[in-house]
Amino acid sequence: MREIALITGTRKGLGRFLVDHFVQKGFAVAGCSREPFEGDWPEGYRHYCVDIADEAAVVGMVRDVQERYGGLTILVNNAGIAAMNHLLLTPLATVQRVFATNVFGTFLMLREAAKVMQEGRYGRIVNFATVATPLDLEGEAAYAASKAAVESLTRVAARELAPCNITVNAVGPTPVMTDLIRNVPRKKMDALIARQAIRRLGEPRDVAQVIDFFISRDSDFVTGQTVFLGGVS
Repeated sequence: MREIALITGTRKGLGRFLVDHFVQKGFAVAGCSREPFEGDWPEGYRHYCVDIADEAAVVGMVRDVQERYGGLTILVNNAGIAAMNHLLLTPLATVQRVFATNVFGTFLMLREAAKVMQEGRYGRIVNFATVATPLDLEGEAAYAASKAAVESLTRVAARELAPCNITVNAVGPTPVMTDLIRNVPRKKMDALIARQAIRRLGEPRDVAQVIDFFISRDSDFVTGQTVFLGGVS
């Protein structure tokens, strides 16, 4: 059976890496971002311009993927927004924007994908957490809190969807050199890396390997788990 994967936040960075990674595996791959895809689409990929916090747009996209490919077996909730500022200096609008994508968008994608997956009695869902949550990183209150919500959502969804043969897990990367962290001061980045057991920046391949494990058909007894990279716990 051919795998049909839907990935959010695929315009560039880690999401774009995952597109190429899954296409090379022979998967049918669809993805989305708020803005157009950078460059030409790889063969075997289809892109949607969708804001995952827009419920109607998410419903329409997932339905189109189902009709176009005949189903959906994998969802990777990669899209995310970070906010790095002292909480006393963080406007409510920033918090709302972070939660709209990281929590509400993740929830909407998970819910709609699971509706399709339950029809086929099979599915693999991978959400994105962050090491900012277990490390209680200063200056990232809104971001860390939003991802803590994603961890909880992952655990509850895993229980609710287990009867449908759908697993739900999460990966929590250490910083990977993408636009999400490009403007973080070097001193702060060095301090963060020093708190890891393995003291280096993460690479896209590190994240992809965990996702590959979670989405494997042999990983049918693994659900409700969050794996943090770099030796962070």
